[in-house]
Amino acid sequence: MVLNDIVIQRKKDVTELKERMPLSRLQRIIETMPRPPARSFIKAITTSKNLNVIAELKKASPSHGVIREDFQPLRIANLYEYAGACAISVLTEPHFFKGRPSYLKTVRQVTTLPLLRKDFILEKYQLYETAILEADAFLLIAAILTEEELKELIDLGRSLGMDALVEVHNNSDLKKAVNAGAKMIGINNRNLKTLEIDPLLATQFIPKIPKGTAIVVESGLGTHEELMMYKSLGANAFLVGTSLIKSPDIALALQQLLGKQATGSL
Repeated sequence: MVLNDIVIQRKKDVTELKERMPLSRLQRIIETMPRPPARSFIKAITTSKNLNVIAELKKASPSHGVIREDFQPLRIANLYEYAGACAISVLTEPHFFKGRPSYLKTVRQVTTLPLLRKDFILEKYQLYETAILEADAFLLIAAILTEEELKELIDLGRSLGMDALVEVHNNSDLKKAVNAGAKMIGINNRNLKTLEIDPLLATQFIPKIPKGTAIVVESGLGTHEELMMYKSLGANAFLVGTSLIKSPDIALALQQLLGKQATGSL
């Protein structure tokens, strides 16, 4: 299964990182480094009355392979902000998604939007790394973490000045997320084990999420009408990657998704 393969690889990656840079050293860096001004991710996805799109920087994925050969993260980040994204999701997993952790710091220099680190976070070491990379938020996947691990990572992230987006796909995931104290819950329409997408999944799960929790719908989103439908049910934001990245005109695609007057790229 794809998810298991990714988790196994990420565990190997973290083990190698620890050998080069022990946790104690990461913690010392955090204690001494100046933190950039906070960009509240949760505020960005909940305050606007318009559609809130978290636009994703993603070169490849297990389901599509390489999505865009001429992948220029700085240029694309500029287009996302210009076209009206509320935040940017940055894939940093290198093997299956062709991401790089360094994208976070470099992209931060060219946009005012809050940044989400999207990766397969398994332990606190990765959160200290995420803070050093200057992310404003991070993804936690409930399917690969226990309820206790979720709570520990949510609390640690908060202490480091970052918001946690907890991703769920079934009732077991949702129960863990709620019990762990998640303030943002992402409903992934994609089954990470089979990679199949069920667009009706979010419609079933939005009513189950406690009031006061920010709701993000993820995967398989490609039209303005879809976003409006989910918003009418109570969704606050939408994480969109593939349909934007593969578009010949990324800014135009995002403007159309938002229902804005389309002007296209800069």
